[in-house]
Amino acid sequence: MGGPAPYTVRVAVGEADRSACFDVRADVFIREQKVPGELEYDEHDAPDAATVHVLAVRADGTPVGTGRLLHGPVVAALTGGDPAVGVLGRLAVTGAARGLGVGAALVRAIESAARERGLTALDLHAQTQALAFYERLGYTAYGPELVHVDIPHRAMRRALP
Repeated sequence: MGGPAPYTVRVAVGEADRSACFDVRADVFIREQKVPGELEYDEHDAPDAATVHVLAVRADGTPVGTGRLLHGPVVAALTGGDPAVGVLGRLAVTGAARGLGVGAALVRAIESAARERGLTALDLHAQTQALAFYERLGYTAYGPELVHVDIPHRAMRRALP
């Protein structure tokens, strides 16, 4: 291997990028995992200063992955009240791009965006089938398993170096 990655990861800017993020999420969560659309999208998807979407695209511009960072007072209730902790979520990689390192690259891009905003840690709710993926990236599970939309999840956290 050793060549350049077959995709790039960037912070989503503008409506076209946000739409591409939502398309990837629809492919993975709604169509593949059967999450109801009304549960997939929430108030944090509106463009605002507390949400950062990241997008992975192939060289031809095809979107292959996305993820979201929530931060600031609006998410303090999700992080035990700590404003220095952000929430990583809505991480999705299209089936055709799995195994290429897209998920890890998206997580690292979200972590970078979190550091730029002064955050010291990230929380997430991982599908239990993805625990090993997040553990390899330095996240630690805590608390009991929770079921969301018929999919078991575990809370995880990573301190940002």
